[in-house]
Amino acid sequence: MDGQSDSHTGPRWHGTTIIGVSKGGKTVIAGDGQVSMGNTVMKPNARKVRRIGKGETVVAGFAGATADAFTLFERLEKKLEQYSGQLVRAAVELAKDWRTDKYLRNLEALMIVADKETMLVLTGNGDVLEPEGGIAAIGSGGNYALSAARALDPYEDDAEKIARRAMEVAAEVCVFTNDRVTVETV
Repeated sequence: MDGQSDSHTGPRWHGTTIIGVSKGGKTVIAGDGQVSMGNTVMKPNARKVRRIGKGETVVAGFAGATADAFTLFERLEKKLEQYSGQLVRAAVELAKDWRTDKYLRNLEALMIVADKETMLVLTGNGDVLEPEGGIAAIGSGGNYALSAARALDPYEDDAEKIARRAMEVAAEVCVFTNDRVTVETV
């Protein structure tokens, strides 16, 4: 999303940074709390990272339209239930639906999802991507956070410390990212 208006939908909601870091047997997903519309901060403390699934064994973070993300969280939870908590299978099935379903195809969001074994990036194009090196980031500040995390990775063994510092860097550089960070670990 570009944070601009278009003639059909009006101002677009913009801005977020989500990062996932897997290291040392731990996976952390962190996200900022800022929701912006154009140049205005509409909400500084949104919760864009949460636990989902039976027993809350999966952590998910989203970037994009909030209502769209909640729809995707719900769909992923149903897929996790349907496929006995198998994250990869549930993610692939969600991605298929997301790409082919007339309603879901219009959703504007990206997700990072993880359980103890796997971290994935899900897109509306049907992509289910396992990040190289155990680090993934999405959203307007995603490239800043990704670069910071990759730079820190050889020097830091704690996934949470890497994720938190990467979020700090993104918040310092990206005007659509703030320092109110939610962190979930699996």
